[in-house]
Amino acid sequence: MVERLYTIKEAKKLLGVTTWTIQQWDRQGKIKCVRTVGGRRRVPESEIKRLLGLKEERAVVGYARVSSSTQRDDLERQKQLISSYAREKGYGEIQILTDIGSGLNEKRKSFLKLLETVSEKRVSKVIVAYEDRLTRFGFEILRRIFSAFGTEIEVINHEEKTPQAELIEDLITIVSHFAGKLYGMRSHRYEEVVEGVRKLIG
Repeated sequence: MVERLYTIKEAKKLLGVTTWTIQQWDRQGKIKCVRTVGGRRRVPESEIKRLLGLKEERAVVGYARVSSSTQRDDLERQKQLISSYAREKGYGEIQILTDIGSGLNEKRKSFLKLLETVSEKRVSKVIVAYEDRLTRFGFEILRRIFSAFGTEIEVINHEEKTPQAELIEDLITIVSHFAGKLYGMRSHRYEEVVEGVRKLIG
C-alpha cells in the first residue's frame, strides 16, 4: 500500500504551523519531505504522525481453518484456543478470521483478507493453533514475508510428526483439494474419494 503524501497546505493545517516553518524544518532535516516531478514538497503521512506524537496502532489477529464443514467443532476449538492464548499474553480480545477449505486453496476469503491487512502493515501478530492451519506448505516462506511487513506469526502448538505421518497428511490434503475441484466439496463423490484414499494409505 502506497503511503499517503500531503501537500504543504494540508500538512501545515494538520501540524498547526506555517508554510515557512515546514520549509525550514525540511532544510534542517527535522522533517523528511519528498519531491514531486515538478519539485514541489510533499509530506509523508508517517512524518505527520511522528511530529504529532501519534503511534500507529497495529492489530493482533487470529486465524483458524478447517478443511470441511463437517469439522465445525474443531473450528470452534481453534477459536477458543486462540482467544484464551491472546488473553493470557495480554493481547485482550482479538479478531479471529476463519476459513473452511483446503490449506492448498490460495483463494480462501479470510486468508486473502489477512494477506491484505498484513501487506498494509496493519497487523503486528498473527496467532494460529497449528502451522498448517495457516498454510499447508511453505509456512517458513510465509513467515519471512510477514516479517518483512513487521508481522510476527505465533504458533500455539508445535506438533512433532514422523515423516510418514506428514506424508500421509500431505497426500490426503492434495487428493481432497483436487477432488473438491472435480466434484465439489459437499458432493457424495468427493466424500467417497477422500475416504477411499484415507483407507488406502492410513
